[in-house]
Amino acid sequence: MRLTMREAASFLGVSESVTERWVEGRGLPAHRWDERWYVNPVELWEWAVEQGLPVSRALLEDAARGRDESPSVSELLRAGGIYHDVPGATKTDALRSFVARLPLPPEQDREFLLDVLEAREALSSTGIGDGIAIPHVRNPILLHVDHPFVALALLRQPVTFGAVDGIPVHALFMVITSSVSDHLGILARLAFVLHDQEVRALLRARAPAERILERVEIVESTRHSGEYQTRRPT
Repeated sequence: MRLTMREAASFLGVSESVTERWVEGRGLPAHRWDERWYVNPVELWEWAVEQGLPVSRALLEDAARGRDESPSVSELLRAGGIYHDVPGATKTDALRSFVARLPLPPEQDREFLLDVLEAREALSSTGIGDGIAIPHVRNPILLHVDHPFVALALLRQPVTFGAVDGIPVHALFMVITSSVSDHLGILARLAFVLHDQEVRALLRARAPAERILERVEIVESTRHSGEYQTRRPT
């Protein structure tokens, strides 16, 4: 969920021009897209509290509704894409090939994004085990995108990634959002999905995109019941 500057101003009880000045003068967390500023409600609430500014309680209520309405992992994957046969004999080569396929705005500097990813990997591997990695998992990738998405790269050949279990990586997930709160929520849902053994088996087999998405949808449908369906309904 995102707010326009006018909506943010209404929650803060000030004019729109004041909120625009606060972006530069007081560090109000805003994201520019299509020549307009937008604000995440959770980030706005936290900023207002830190600044000692009065803010309408309705802001948190709207933020909670926004989290409930946030896209599912399957929807996010449809938006970001599932890419088969992604080449790369090394970690850097695989990341470069993956970044080249991401549905990013034309103005986004892909080389800079690759540099950020490589720097993160130099600190410690983002391989989570069983041949899966989530590049930049500990620090959100925040870009000026209109909507968040999750992209999946199924590598042409497994790549040594320095994962915790030592298994070469064959599947890379990347979460792209414009806010920390969105990133953390999406990451939590993705982690839930990746606990499913059939999802992991489909990734190892480089299964067709629709089969992967079908299984992800089934797993997500069990999220609130606390149980996984181990097989697709017959």
